[in-house]
Parts: sequence; structure tokens; C-alpha cells
Amino acid sequence: MRLAQNSWLTAVIATAVILGGMAKAVAEDTIKIGILHSLSGTMAISETILKDLMLMQVAELNANGGLLGKKVEPVVVDPASNWPLFAEKARELISKDKVAAVFGCWTSVSRKSVLPVFEELNGLLFYPLEYEGEEASYNIFYGSSVPDNKAIPAVEYLMSADGGSVKRFILEGTDYVYPRTSNKIIRAFLKFKGVKDEDIMENYTPFGFSDWQTEVAAIKKFGSGGAKTAVISTINGDANVPFYKELANQGIKASDIPVIAFSVGEEELAGLDTKPLVGHLAAWSYFESVNAPENKAFIKKWHDYMHDTKRVTNDPMESAYILFHMWAQAVQQAGTTDVDAVRQAMIGQKVKSPSGFEVTMLPNHHMAKPVMIGEVQANGQFTIVYQSKALPPRAWSPYVEANKGKVADWSWPWACGGCTAPKYSTF
Repeated sequence: MRLAQNSWLTAVIATAVILGGMAKAVAEDTIKIGILHSLSGTMAISETILKDLMLMQVAELNANGGLLGKKVEPVVVDPASNWPLFAEKARELISKDKVAAVFGCWTSVSRKSVLPVFEELNGLLFYPLEYEGEEASYNIFYGSSVPDNKAIPAVEYLMSADGGSVKRFILEGTDYVYPRTSNKIIRAFLKFKGVKDEDIMENYTPFGFSDWQTEVAAIKKFGSGGAKTAVISTINGDANVPFYKELANQGIKASDIPVIAFSVGEEELAGLDTKPLVGHLAAWSYFESVNAPENKAFIKKWHDYMHDTKRVTNDPMESAYILFHMWAQAVQQAGTTDVDAVRQAMIGQKVKSPSGFEVTMLPNHHMAKPVMIGEVQANGQFTIVYQSKALPPRAWSPYVEANKGKVADWSWPWACGGCTAPKYSTF
């Protein structure tokens, strides 16, 4: 009896060892990546589309043979628009799921939440949103614009004759780091241009804010002061829906007080009656209406994947597309998913973007991109009324006095994100 039991136990152990080995072999045959976007909460209106875009790209890569002979396995998590939860989920992705890289975050507060996790655990975050700058991490690659190559040229456009010769500015934002830091830089630039403090109004509201009557009335009053006035909006997430509705309710037209939004694109407009918003503006480095063969192919691929020709594309999607392709190219070049090797291989990667521009990852972990000003149309799309050449990004704004001489450069010998003198690399 004991012999039979021992034989049975030996068989169980052997089976467990075999199954464990098979599981390990399966794990080793895949390359895991994390997808860290809010699929619920106030930011779901903006971030869900990026999760879908990432899954499309993974499916396409796997259909073409995968990466280094392995399938790429997406690990999708929902931090639910909860900023501390972003950090928890990031730690799990790196430590527990052993992902090779993470693609995610939208708001700067979510990125700031996860940044120390990526630096502590030496992970890689690919961040697809334009943001306020004033940051350069060894562990983050930034896929979109900073104030230096978006907000500042957008404000210059408003001040030009083509942009309406705006003299007074309303800085309307959600109350967190991106709007406040961006507006600090915009204020410094406006001061540099000779705009007085009394010609600048600044206001912040919480995430998910919905009762806009008082704020929009204040905008209307400030804009009735005689000189041409515009709103620079850094309102994020679903708060944009009631904001634009209240503008229409109070009869504020783009011809009177134009709004130029830095966080509203095609996806956000999909939930609005855009007819009263015709003429208002947005600034990005990509619009779905870009007339380029690369963009037509991108849109078709997206529609085919979603089985829905009404699904829009937008700027953060283009940035996520570029970052994923750069990461895949860097892994192929390095011949490994090792973080240090991939990070080094990322510098200099080139991708032809859906907007038709060839973009290159620079030593400061940012990319030179154009700024485009789009005008809202009744169909929810944008007509591009201004487009610059690709503009090089400076992570540290030159209009902020404390940034004087600061350089973000991860190539030898600088090897730092905020130096004022060369610092020799130790890695």
C-alpha cells in the first residue's frame, strides 16, 4: 500500500514538474507588454481608445510573426482614473507580470504617480500624450509634444493676424499638474510678449466637473472687455462635454471668443453636438483629417480592426502608434527585450507617422513633431488651418527662469534629464 502511495505521489510530482515546465516554456515563448489606461472613471472617455489601438497593433505584429520569433502578449489593466492605483498597477506589471515595457497613462498626474516606480524597478514607460514638459526620465519615452513645440506656437498663432490678433487670454484648465505647469509657461511667454497680467484670466476646476454656468459666465464677462479674447483650454476628460454645451447655452461663438483646446480631439467631440462649436480650435500634431497616404492606410486599418467605419482616430493614437513601432524596432535591433539594451537602441529610431512625417527619437527621449491647429467642423472633424514644420522639443522651457541652461540628454557624456553641465555616464 505504501509503495502504491509513493508511486502515486511520485507521479503527481512528476506531472506537476512537467506542467510547471510547460507553463514556463509558454511564458518564455511570449513577450509580455503592459497596457496601463483608464477603462473606467472620468478619463475612460479619452483612454479606452488607446487600449484598443494597442491591441490592434499587437494583433498585427503577431500576425506578421511576432517579435524575436515570439508572440507579444498584452496584459491589460484598468487603473480606473485613480492616480495612486496607476502606481500600484505599474508595480504589478513590472514585478509580477514581468512585462518588457508598459504603454500607458494619459494625465500628467498618472504619469507622475508611476514615474518613481519605473525608476525604482528600472522599467520602461512609453507615454503617448502631449504634456507640460519640465521632466525628463531615463525610464520614460515621451511620444508627443511639450509646450515648446505645441502650446507656445499655438499661442503665437492666436496672436497673429491669421489667428485673430488675440490680445487677452483666458487660461481654463482642470486642477492638476499639466494645466497648472503649462499655464505657468504660457504666462511667462505672454509676459515675454508684453501681455499684462490684467489681460490674463486663469481658472481651474476639478476632474469630472459638470456645473459650468458660473465659469462660462465669467469667461463671457472677461471676453466683453473690448480687445480680442481667446480661451486656452487644458480641460481634461469628460468635463469637456458639459463645458462645450454650456458655451453653446450662453451663446459664446468662436467668432466672439474662440476656444483653443489642448486636450480635446475627435474622440471627445464624438459625444457632442458639434454644430454650435463650429470654428472653435484644437492644437495637436495630428488630426484624422490629415491628407496623407499614410493616414488613409492608418484609418482603414483602424476601421477594419474595430469593424466600424465611424470610429475616429486622434493625436494620442498616432503617438501610441509611433511609440509601439519604435519599441518593436528597438527590440529587433537589440536582439533582446532587456531594458537597458532596448533603452539604448531607442535613441535614433525613425518611424513614418500616420501624418506623413518621419519622426526620430531624440537623446532627450522626446520627438520633433509639427503643431497643427484644427478648426471644429459640424461633422465632428477638424479642418487644419495652420501647420508648422516638425519642431524640436525642449523638455525644459526656456521661458522659465529656473530652467536657464538645463539640458535633457541621455546620450554620453550628459546622461541626465536636467543638467547644466556635462555629467559623465556611469551606465
